[in-house]
Formats: sequence, C-alpha cells, structure tokens
Amino acid sequence: MRKLENKVSLITGAGAGMGKAIALLFAAEGSKVVATDIVPSRLDELKNEIQSTGGEVTTLVTDMAKEEDVEAMIKAVIDTYGTLDILVNNAGIMDHFQPVGEVDNAMWEKVMAINVTGPMQAMRSAVKVFLGKGSGVIINVSSLGGINGARAGVAYTASKHALIGLTKNTGYMYSKSGIRCNAIAPGAVKTSIGETIDNTKITPLVQERIMSGMVLNPRTGEPEEIARAALFLASDDSSFINGEVLVVDGGWNAY
Repeated sequence: MRKLENKVSLITGAGAGMGKAIALLFAAEGSKVVATDIVPSRLDELKNEIQSTGGEVTTLVTDMAKEEDVEAMIKAVIDTYGTLDILVNNAGIMDHFQPVGEVDNAMWEKVMAINVTGPMQAMRSAVKVFLGKGSGVIINVSSLGGINGARAGVAYTASKHALIGLTKNTGYMYSKSGIRCNAIAPGAVKTSIGETIDNTKITPLVQERIMSGMVLNPRTGEPEEIARAALFLASDDSSFINGEVLVVDGGWNAY
C-alpha cells in the first residue's frame, strides 16, 4: 500500500524545486494534492505531470504574503476534498544576503510575510481542521539558515529561525491532539529560490563573512532528496517524531 493513500495534502510553493518534487512524490504515494504557487505556468506544468501518471491534483495561484490568499487556499482544500491531512509550508524567498546594517524595511517585511506570517496563518487554519478530526501533519520547510547565522542575510535567517520556533511550539502544544508538526532544514538545494536573489546587492562584507563558508558545502542536493524526507515526516513512518528539525544537507552542518 502506498504511504499516503487517500490522504489530502496541501503544498505551497509547489511550482518548482523542492515543492514540485514533494507534490510529485506525494501524488505518487496516493495523496490527493492541492498545489499552490505564485506562478500559474509552473502549476500548469505540475498538473500535467501528476495527471499523466494517474495522480490527483488541484492547483491554485496563491501569494503567501496575502492573508486573503492563504484563507482562500485552505477553503479551496476543504471545498474540494472535504478535509485536510497534511500541510507542507514550502514557499519562501531569499533576501539578497543583506546583513542588518544593509537591509531595508521593505525587504524585511516581504521576507517575514512570505516565510513566517503566511505559514503561521496556514497552520492556524489547518490546526482547526485537524482538531476536528483528531489528526494531522504539518511540515515546515526551514533551512540551515534557521539553525545557523551565516547561510543567508538577516531577514531570511530570522524568518527561518522563527519558522522553527513555530514548529516546536505547535508540535508541543498539540501533541496530545493527534497533530504532529516538524521542520526540514535543507542545505543548498537545486531550486528556483535563486531567482529571488539580486547578486548586485551582495557587498564585500557578505563576500567575506558568508560566501567564504559556502565552499565547505559538500554538494548541492536534489529536490527529490528533500521530497523523500518530507514523505518520511508526512507518513506513519515518523509517528513518534514531533516538534523536531530534520537537517538534510549532505553533512554541511556537521562541520
């Protein structure tokens, strides 16, 4: 039997990279997938891929920085499938690696809105559904930037630390309600997040303090490797794991 047979999964940022790999794998494992992204054409491609292999998917254009979009996303899941079993908060953006002395309010607020506030709002709505059925799984895609201080700029780093805090608090608070909440902390992975980085904003300070450490990375991961970690956390294979952070980085964090 497939590991997510008849489950309903909501995956944000599913149009490319890790989110797309998670959506494809979850569908292959029997889940009905609701995939959201901000780029319609990517959702169309994902839908074709899943349906071509007999999977079931619904797509929705969603801006995680807009509360109304997040609410509409959850509503669409319930309207379509009547329930929700798994929420994967994968959507996120980078911050040009700017340290606190260089970041402006607009960048800080945009990163926090997409990387923290949107996921919190999705979790808040999902938990209400989960409490009604006595079960549910949340997977938050954080980053090594949520554990360390030199994998990104100050806004991204703070946002991913905050996402881990959301994970731990939620996992603990609802642990007696059949709800599990865990995070994945990927290292460098081949994704589209690089599209949200403006390399012209990378200053000499960033080159010295952050980029020099990048050479310690053993290798760049494949999105499918993160997807397999997500499947583990979504399935009953991880039934006794809650409020934890699973580092998936090929050993980079071990240095």
